[in-house]
Amino acid sequence: MTYLIAPSILSADFARLGEDTQRALDAGGDIVHFDVMDNHFVPNLTIGAPICKALIDYGIKAPIDVHLMASPVETLIEQFAKAGAEAISFHPEATYHPHRCLQMIKGFGVKAGYAINPATSLEVLDFVGEYLDVIIVMAVNPGFGGQKFIPSALEKIALIREWIDDNDLNIRLEVDGGVKVDNIAEIAEAGADTFIAGSAIFDAPDYKAVIDAMRNELAEVENG
Repeated sequence: MTYLIAPSILSADFARLGEDTQRALDAGGDIVHFDVMDNHFVPNLTIGAPICKALIDYGIKAPIDVHLMASPVETLIEQFAKAGAEAISFHPEATYHPHRCLQMIKGFGVKAGYAINPATSLEVLDFVGEYLDVIIVMAVNPGFGGQKFIPSALEKIALIREWIDDNDLNIRLEVDGGVKVDNIAEIAEAGADTFIAGSAIFDAPDYKAVIDAMRNELAEVENG
């Protein structure tokens, strides 16, 4: 399994966002995780599609993985697709028509994903597997950075991994919230392949040291 680390720029220095994002990528990050909060679906307000485009214009080459914690999502999907996002994920509770929204994302030639809240039933995955490229398991309740990992997320990760494998689906299984050096191995063992880390990386004085430590933990999982 190929493991990917996705620095979450919610925790980056917004005064120097392009520079700080590139610094995290140079330190070994694979994907830019881009959190969109609307102060409606979640109780915070962050950044929109113009910032996504600005990062690309700045020279960010890594894929930008957009996570919409916002409602409604339809207009945002179009904005981020046109801004250059590689993947767009949303919460199925954020729209009356999740199936249509997945179709919309795919129609723009962008990877489509669901974000699954801690209390959300996995029944939301029924009938949409063929449209999903990404599933984000929320290991915290969305809306704030720096929260502690919710242990029950491990069971959810394992159940989703089993569902992906049993149905022979090509879906990236991401985990968002509370991912750190000391728990990344057990998250990987549960079945995740992509690890979203914000404060664990951006609050550290040496981004590379943190990412290297995460990769060392993941290598031990791979090697049994």
